[in-house]
Amino acid sequence: MNPKLKRILSFLFIVLSITAVFFIAFSNQDLTNAWDAIKQMNVFWLGAIFLCWLAYTFFDGMNYWCYLNHQGFKISIGRAVNVALIGFYYSNITPGATGGQPMQVNSMRKAGIPVGYGTMAVTIRFITNQTVVSVLALVLFLLNRSFVYQQLEGAIWFVRIGWLINFAAVPLVLLAAFKRNWIQRLAELLIGWLEKIHLVRNKDITISKVTEVLDTYHTALLDLMHSPGQILLQFACSAASLLGLLSSVIFVYHAFGMKGTPWYQLLTLSTLLFVSASYTPLPGASGAQEGGFLLYFKGIFKDGTIGLALLIWRFFTYYLFLIVGVFTILLEKIILRREARKRKREEEERSGKSPGDSGE
Repeated sequence: MNPKLKRILSFLFIVLSITAVFFIAFSNQDLTNAWDAIKQMNVFWLGAIFLCWLAYTFFDGMNYWCYLNHQGFKISIGRAVNVALIGFYYSNITPGATGGQPMQVNSMRKAGIPVGYGTMAVTIRFITNQTVVSVLALVLFLLNRSFVYQQLEGAIWFVRIGWLINFAAVPLVLLAAFKRNWIQRLAELLIGWLEKIHLVRNKDITISKVTEVLDTYHTALLDLMHSPGQILLQFACSAASLLGLLSSVIFVYHAFGMKGTPWYQLLTLSTLLFVSASYTPLPGASGAQEGGFLLYFKGIFKDGTIGLALLIWRFFTYYLFLIVGVFTILLEKIILRREARKRKREEEERSGKSPGDSGE
């Protein structure tokens, strides 16, 4: 499919999802006055939701900052957070979140980070995030099993499929480090099959690119294994980041003045919704996230407020990333232009001094 057409379709799908959320929020007959309900929301809890958003963003950026500084690259925390925001933006506008990581690697390249190390930074973040969310979902499910079965009933199979898909990525990436030849052979077989069905044009070039990526993963992961403190730090950043995102629904619940459901049950449903919908191959998992929220939190948000709760929750976990992402991209362009002008001035100064220096 033409890349331009993909962007147009993604944009239209995002607009459609926003329209659907607003329709759900304001068309609920059980809610007498939606605007009054919004005005009566507790500002303190709304601030807490925003802090959750900040925590998710900041600690995701810390993943990159910790790894790259450990490798000897001097990148500021602000630039690392900028990389995280760019990843969120492109992940949320591309199907299956396929655009996020390549754009993050490109952003790091512009900041002077070699592509191999940038690729490894996003890979480590991916591994730790997938591991943390898989373990967290499993633990919360087991601790609140009776509540989950009662709340989700027949939808429990969404959780099982989502958990398997999320967890499956972890051993595959680890195999690339410790059983590299297995993954190499598997990749070659897959590329050969894709060539037969005309999805890959040049088998040899594709295998060469995959081999280069696998070499990078293999070397960097083995190097990381010799730094247990760095591994723990990466997992700590991922845990803090994901808990920030997953906890936002707790504060949405309290913002509407709801009572009766403990925070840990709300966190459980939020985590299970995340693993259930995250594999959906649509921009921002749109459709699955909205439908899942209405299904998973049915009966928890009372008095017809579930549509408004969905609107507030989705704003902080999706739409805000799109808004901030646009400004982040513009800011990066401004920073890059300033750096380019600075380098140009320095080069001109050096070239201006060289004739005098040579004449001495």
